[in-house]
Amino acid sequence: MADIIVSENIQGPSMDALMSDFDVHWNDSLWNDGEALTQAVSEARAIIVRNQTQINEALLTQAPNLKVIARAGAGLDNVDTQAAMSRNVTVCYAPRENSLAVAELAMGFMLNLARFITLANNDTKEGNWNRSQFVGTELSGKTLGVVGFGRIGQMVARRAKAFDMKLCAFDKYLPHDTPVVHELDVEMLPLDEVLAASDYVSCHVPLMPDTRHLFGVEQFNQMKSGAVFINTSRGEVVDEMALVDALVSEHLRAAATDVRESEPPKPGGLADLENVLVTPHIGAFSEEAQCRVVDTVCADVRAVLTGASPSSVFAG
Repeated sequence: MADIIVSENIQGPSMDALMSDFDVHWNDSLWNDGEALTQAVSEARAIIVRNQTQINEALLTQAPNLKVIARAGAGLDNVDTQAAMSRNVTVCYAPRENSLAVAELAMGFMLNLARFITLANNDTKEGNWNRSQFVGTELSGKTLGVVGFGRIGQMVARRAKAFDMKLCAFDKYLPHDTPVVHELDVEMLPLDEVLAASDYVSCHVPLMPDTRHLFGVEQFNQMKSGAVFINTSRGEVVDEMALVDALVSEHLRAAATDVRESEPPKPGGLADLENVLVTPHIGAFSEEAQCRVVDTVCADVRAVLTGASPSSVFAG
């Protein structure tokens, strides 16, 4: 049996090098076959995954030789980290490598919705020339509320600052005297005050028990009438039906989401609304970010299997 299991589509020069030096079983659909996955990990020392492979206690029980789980991305929602650590299995991930790509996508969503770029493109390609139908707004002078002011939230704020946007943020863990808060002139506020003050709200929180459905009916009602909501974090932090209602009622002008409560989502809902941009969880999918991610996880798997120290380890 293979030494290393790769259960999703993870490619690049670093993966090629790993495959030349170790016995690697690479199958990008293995995540969707529980029986085959269980058999594959039974003698493996490492498994490399994205976000679809579910690494739970039941699977780990069948992998007595496993030394390292490497998640090619920042989130660990699909990995039972406690079960892994209780078995002395190292959990590696790539917490920094895709941050820039996600931040740029969030900015792209804002620009698109401010200027109706997608709607104008589609209408013009149908043979129309409706200039007056697509009068947009400028980002300059508008207030961006960042919910979750960690690495990605700060990158979004820095780019929004370059567009002369005013900044406020909510983060229950970040001290208000953190240097970046003063550097970017960010007003740190309670969540309800951020929502009430912002023309654009961009969500960048991890999925945790206390962030599941962080945005629901109450939070969308607290947002400004005509505001725009953007989510590039995790789909489960939003009650999608509450968001649909806020958009259909026109309390919110528009929304953009790269992530969904269930992926892939069922047809309908947000995807049926003209004032919503939906993308298939591509925030991390720039060529540069994916190269950095694959380099990091492959290097860490190699390190663990050769007795060296990995660079990006989840510490609990």
